Amino acid sequence: MPKNNIVALIITVVVLTAVAMFGTQFAGSSNMPEAEAAAVTPTPLPATASTQTQPAAAGLPRAITVVGQGKVSAAPDIATVVLGVNVSAATVEQAMEDASSRMDKIMAALKKLNISDKDITTSNYSIYYEEPPRYEMPAAPKGTEGSAETPAGVYRVSNMVTVKIRKLDQVGELIDAAVAAGANSLWGVNFDLEDRTELEANARAQAVENARQRAEELAKLAGVKVGGVVQISEVIGGGTYYPMPAAPRAAEGMGGGAGPISPGELEITYQIQVTFELQ
Repeated sequence: MPKNNIVALIITVVVLTAVAMFGTQFAGSSNMPEAEAAAVTPTPLPATASTQTQPAAAGLPRAITVVGQGKVSAAPDIATVVLGVNVSAATVEQAMEDASSRMDKIMAALKKLNISDKDITTSNYSIYYEEPPRYEMPAAPKGTEGSAETPAGVYRVSNMVTVKIRKLDQVGELIDAAVAAGANSLWGVNFDLEDRTELEANARAQAVENARQRAEELAKLAGVKVGGVVQISEVIGGGTYYPMPAAPRAAEGMGGGAGPISPGELEITYQIQVTFELQ
């Protein structure tokens, strides 16, 4: 074979071999991403707050909570006065005897005013020793013997009773009679109602009505309507009694040596907390 033909054949074989190798590599590289994509498992992204939880307001009921207040007043029908004696003596026996003697006279005076035994209650009975004041005693003058005596202490006895007065025009007269009989201590006069049941019921009813009125006013401002009651409870400490100033004529007939004593009126306030549903 001629030399030129041999060279041409070798070149042809080399070129065909190179083309075949290049084609195989190209095919393999084009299939690689698909294989890798099939083998790799995608990793999910972390969920955001909006996908993990529901909005906080979504589960809350549509409701409104208010505090209603009711007030009622009425004239008192009973009075209580705390009075008695406070005496002192050098010995405890003497102090007790003096206190007992005075209290016997006071009790007798109360009986004359038709005060029942059930309306008289001992509210305080105490005995204590009162030490003398402590201060430096002056020195004895020159030329004299001894020194000034140290003052001695005393024993004090207090005996107090609470008296319920059912006739309010007797308050001043009773105080005068007790003082005349030996009472030297009086802690105060209070007016009240024997039975507050009806007054408290009226205050509660007003409080419920006031609560609905307040709820409707707030709902109107918000553009909604009030529905039924969801929850209702009493406000602790919401029921309070207040003495009201009396008119001047209320003091008439309540005088005597004790001066004018006026019963005035009692005011009771009552509070409740109510939750209404909103429509």
